[in-house]
Amino acid sequence: MLEADKAFSGSIPQNYDRWMVPLIFEPYAQDMARRVAALGPGAVLETAAGSGVVTRVLAPLLAPGARYVATDLNQAMLDYAASRQPEGSGIAWQRADALALPFEDGAFDVVCCQFGAMFFPDRVTGYREARRVLRPGGRFVFSVWDRIEANAFAEEATRTLGEIFPDDPPLFMARTPHGYHDRTLIARELAEAGFAPVTIETRAEESRAASARIPAMAYCQGTLLRNEIEARDAHGLAAATERVAAAIAARHGKGAVSAPIQAHIVEAVAPE
Repeated sequence: MLEADKAFSGSIPQNYDRWMVPLIFEPYAQDMARRVAALGPGAVLETAAGSGVVTRVLAPLLAPGARYVATDLNQAMLDYAASRQPEGSGIAWQRADALALPFEDGAFDVVCCQFGAMFFPDRVTGYREARRVLRPGGRFVFSVWDRIEANAFAEEATRTLGEIFPDDPPLFMARTPHGYHDRTLIARELAEAGFAPVTIETRAEESRAASARIPAMAYCQGTLLRNEIEARDAHGLAAATERVAAAIAARHGKGAVSAPIQAHIVEAVAPE
């Protein structure tokens, strides 16, 4: 992963939460929250919490008195996530590197991470850290995106930006969010980190928006594609966004649009 792929800053956290979360993240956040809550955990650690979409759904589902710690490496995203939670939610917010967690061994019943593992520069190290802070028999529940071809809006945005910048196409979406989709590799790396058993479920959902401009805004201005666009043309963000919107409308219509999205949901058990 490139160092630039960590740089969620400026207006990206707000645009990410405004556009990306309802477009693709909410259905998976609902699913993850249900899975984690069904385990009845007394202590939950969330890594790579981002703008807090899982946190907002999961916190009310936990038993009274349950400990919930939400972390992210990026302080701007963490601050934004904390600002979206109501007073008295009981969530502890802490900047933390998922590859070097500042928690004691066996401190949590569940570690969860929605669409963050793709950003780990060393996934096996990150997985070992999740196992270390889990009690014996604890669960590591996380999700990663499937290949970009199974996620239509992301693929269409990437293809269109490649047409705009043919000599240096912006490939953030293909490189990082959709770059870790091999189920065999995921299972092998978790086994290397000491987890067993491991289950992986591929889950399809539908991405919906009121117009083609919404997914264009989401991908071009709510992800690190924005940085890549502006690095190639400092004044070209608006034009690139409109070009992507036109491409999506040409395929999906000028009114409300929908397209498939697909992800892997992974559950790994820490050894007893």
